[in-house]
Amino acid sequence: MRRIGLAVVLAVSLLAPLFGEAQEATKVYRIGWLSTAGGPRTTFREALRELRYIEGPTFMFETRAAEDQLDRLPRLAAELVRSKVDIIAAVSLPAIRAASQATSTIPMTCPF
Repeated sequence: MRRIGLAVVLAVSLLAPLFGEAQEATKVYRIGWLSTAGGPRTTFREALRELRYIEGPTFMFETRAAEDQLDRLPRLAAELVRSKVDIIAAVSLPAIRAASQATSTIPMTCPF
């Protein structure tokens, strides 16, 4: 079994309540992934998989990446809010700031 970083485990544990009734319900939860560079990292996906959260039937990612253009983050965060994601995973300090300014009602986590 591979070791998973403490930050990834903590982030996944923050997401766990979101999926609490996922096996009973038919809802597919939407994780808004907001980053400066790219999509969800393999370690994060593996951590979710180890906890039996399966991408597709349990959840899906709505990915928004600024492609290293930080001025795009506020617009991308606003897009995630408008798309009504269930939680926002903000992957850098600038992404956290943009997400925090875009919403006060959608829960947020920093997976790393």
